[in-house]
Amino acid sequence: MRNLRRRIGDERGFTLYELLVVVVIIGLLAAIALPAFLGPQKKGQDADAKENARNAVSVVEACFTETRAYSSCDTVVELEAAGGKLPVEMTHTAVKKSGAVSITAAVTTYTIVGYSASTNAFTITKAADGTTTQTCTTGGQGGCRAGDVW
Repeated sequence: MRNLRRRIGDERGFTLYELLVVVVIIGLLAAIALPAFLGPQKKGQDADAKENARNAVSVVEACFTETRAYSSCDTVVELEAAGGKLPVEMTHTAVKKSGAVSITAAVTTYTIVGYSASTNAFTITKAADGTTTQTCTTGGQGGCRAGDVW
């Protein structure tokens, strides 16, 4: 019993240096892990914005078969009148609300932009000759490849 009391009385806590070393190691591990977590998160947010833009293209193209002019397919009211419904919210190009899309159209062309929570914007543009291009705002980050394409 006397030995047990002596052992309990002799035990001391950690020194300040030991605690400091543990805090520094935890900080370094967090600094390594945080970017590894944020990269996939941005890619996921960007994938959502790309999907929103693609879905809007389908609705606009379906509207075009009814109206024969893309300029008659760039508002929610016009899309619904042609029998289509956007599966996401529509926003103005100046507002750029994340998770929403904007549609700008002329008679034979359109531009659809899907806005990501990661601040990327994914654009699908259809030219008068029927070709489409897909561009994004921050090349090499998230779901936007180098060269601003996706």
